[in-house]
Amino acid sequence: MAPAIAACQHGFSISFTTLDDLVPHLKTAEQRHQLQHKLKTSVQPAFLVVDEVGDLRLDRAEAHDLFQVICRRYERGSVIRTSHKALSEWAELLGDEVLAAAILDRLLHHAEVLPINGPSYRLKDRLHLPRAGNMARS
Repeated sequence: MAPAIAACQHGFSISFTTLDDLVPHLKTAEQRHQLQHKLKTSVQPAFLVVDEVGDLRLDRAEAHDLFQVICRRYERGSVIRTSHKALSEWAELLGDEVLAAAILDRLLHHAEVLPINGPSYRLKDRLHLPRAGNMARS
């Protein structure tokens, strides 16, 4: 998220969402015949951050909606995505090898890939907790 924070500090507009939140919003917009409007608004921020890509497996319609967002933003605005899934796993995640290739083609063109390896930041304070059996009783 450091690139998004730096962009914000430099005055760029940013929209943050998780894939788990984005997909239902797109589906609702489509059901209300407002998908085209939703796609237009997805282009407005300079940066779109989509967090937790890979935690939710998409069906074909959901993957197609995501593809439309990526297509709209392609060469118009940056997309920052976080995922614990390797790029080679995206076909399984999206349920369609061709659609996964099309999305990755647009995401990776002009991209900087920043792999982050190491322990979880969220768990950093939890790794040194005493074991339950060693806890002092009061």
